[in-house]
This record gives sequence, structure tokens and C-alpha cells, in this order.
Amino acid sequence: MPPPIRPVRPAKAVAPRPAVRPVAAADAEEGAPCPACGALNAPGRRFCRRCATLLNPAEKPVPLPWWRTVWPLRRRVRAGSGRMARLLVVLAVVSALCAGGFLLLPAGRALVEDTRDKLGKSKPVTPVTVEADAETARHPATNTTDGLSNRYWGAPAPGSSVTYTFRKPFRFVDLIVTNGPSKNPESYPRQARALRLDLEVTTKDGERHHKELTLSDKPGPQTFPVRVSDTKKVRLTLRSPVGLTEGRHLALAEVEFFARS
Repeated sequence: MPPPIRPVRPAKAVAPRPAVRPVAAADAEEGAPCPACGALNAPGRRFCRRCATLLNPAEKPVPLPWWRTVWPLRRRVRAGSGRMARLLVVLAVVSALCAGGFLLLPAGRALVEDTRDKLGKSKPVTPVTVEADAETARHPATNTTDGLSNRYWGAPAPGSSVTYTFRKPFRFVDLIVTNGPSKNPESYPRQARALRLDLEVTTKDGERHHKELTLSDKPGPQTFPVRVSDTKKVRLTLRSPVGLTEGRHLALAEVEFFARS
């Protein structure tokens, strides 16, 4: 009778023994030496048999002409392909942009101010002094800023002027003129009117801006954009009279000034 089968412990795994490979014969000492380690390599090999250095590197690419290295700026250039020329061109462009920005600074500033004028609101400004070089009796130049359109400044002849001085400089946005002796259509033609005004605006730095305003021969307020910063003084001169006959004088009912708020 065979003995009974009993449980046994599993055996430990044994790693296979490495196979010993025969040593390859040394290469013949012929061929070009490696540029890195100096080992000889048989003809036709691309990499060194000892250090794997590339034996026959390709020739360096021909440098790009300088004009191909200028744009785009992120182009990767090769050695000796016009780096200095590229740098000089970039510096010239930057210098030109800076010079253009400096020359266009006044125009850019004026554009910004005009945009702010259009987007912002305006508020009335009252002058502290009103002086005229000539005025008729009972019709002083101060009537142009009293807020009443039935009282006016009477000027004896064309060429008469009135000057308004302000306490603080302001951004002069709009000028509203009510021509004639009154805004009432019935009273309007009773005196002569000026159909042109010479506007002179003086800033706090003494700079003067001139503008010619053409008035319509009709009653009521007329608005004119001015757009002058740091306004300190305004002078109006009456020109081109109409209806000026014997016993009549030039009339200007109201002058209103508006600043950017």
C-alpha cells in the first residue's frame, strides 16, 4: 500500500544563472579616430563604438541674411546670422516710436481732453470782472453776465471789445451768446447786431488762443464749442455789424461761459 500524500512547503524561487556570453573580438585598429575619445572606428560607423559620439556630424547650416532675422522678433537665429544688424534695426524702430510719441504728445493730449469734454458734464462759470473799452449810457458791459436777456451791452461802433476775467483757471468747454438787445423776437431788431465775434482766450501761462465766431442774425442763445484748458481771461470783439444806422448802436444781450465739471 503506497504512503499517503502529505502537504509540503513550497520551495524558494531560484533566479536563473546568467549566461556567459563570449567576448567579442576587438575591432581592427583601422578607420578614423573618434573626435571625443580617440578610439578607432571601422569605416561606415556613425557613432563611436566606445563613447557613442557622432563621428560624421553634418555641416553647419548657412547663416541667414540679416533681413530675415529682423521679423518676427521671436525668430530663433543662428550663430553669425546678423544679430548685430537685428539689434540695430530694433533700436531704430524703438527710437522712431519714442520720437513720434513725443512729437504727437500735444495732439494726443488734445484728443484725450476732447473725449473727456464729450463724456463729462458742464457747469456755468461766472467772471469776477467785466470790462469794456467802450459802452453806451445805461447799457454797461456787465449786463452780459447778469442772467437777464432783456438787458444788453451797448457798443457804439464795431471793433469794441469786452474782457472777462475769472478767479480760477478752468477748462473752457462752451460759450453761449445771445445776440442783439433781447431774445424776444419783437425787441431783437430794435438795435444793431454783430454777426461776427473775434474770440481771444488767454490761459494762466499767458498763451493766447484765437477763434472767429459767426453769429446767426436771429434772437435766442447760440452755442459755440471752445475747448481750451486753463482759461483765465476771455475777450470778445464785435465785427460785421448789421442794422447799424444813425441813432442806433451794437447790442449784445448775454454771454455765458461753461466749464467741464
